[in-house]
Amino acid sequence: MLDQIERLMTGMRAVTDSLAYDLRSPLTRLQGRIEQALRASQPAEERRRLLELALADLDGVLRTFKTLIEIARAEAGAWREAMEDVDLSALAEAVTDLYRPVAEEKGIALAATIAPGLSAYGQGQLLAQALSNLIDNAVKFTPPDGRVTLTAHGGASGAEFIVTDTGPGIPAAERAHVLERFVRLDSSAETSGSGLGLSLVAAVAKLHHGRLQLDDNAPGLRATLSLPAKGQ
Repeated sequence: MLDQIERLMTGMRAVTDSLAYDLRSPLTRLQGRIEQALRASQPAEERRRLLELALADLDGVLRTFKTLIEIARAEAGAWREAMEDVDLSALAEAVTDLYRPVAEEKGIALAATIAPGLSAYGQGQLLAQALSNLIDNAVKFTPPDGRVTLTAHGGASGAEFIVTDTGPGIPAAERAHVLERFVRLDSSAETSGSGLGLSLVAAVAKLHHGRLQLDDNAPGLRATLSLPAKGQ
């Protein structure tokens, strides 16, 4: 029990340190832009531009806090009272349709093979967010002319979402590490993000008694979100 408490406290300190580090830059930019906008010498158009940039920084900070709250609630099981039968086939179709324009704009082929009649007992909003995070990551890290695929299928043991890409992938030694909060690899340093996307997917999988597994797609990453059949 003491070992578990120590691990939890260590994790809490790491999250707090990472949160402070990740929010320092956008909050500093936010302060600087507001101060610039308040200067009397600034023309109206420049003030508006600075305020729009400040608003974008603030939106990023609020998204980080929102995701942290969702992870904490998922890990605590607070969503279980809102669970119901979810049409996973329709959910997968909707998320794919949402990301098709994003992929096309980047020159990436996004293909989906979705079996009909897939369902699970769960929280639809969280499952949609988890699948969105997987596809978002795949599109974000896949270079132009690459390919992202979603496969959704089921069986007696439950349903699976498999998202593959042709990006840089994640080294085997780092795959467990990237499921922690605020972890970002060196290869993603120039890509926007908070390092919370996969943490949320892992928390949603745990809430639904499922599993998130990361494998090599040679090239790229293969992410599998497994959900058990109802009653398992």
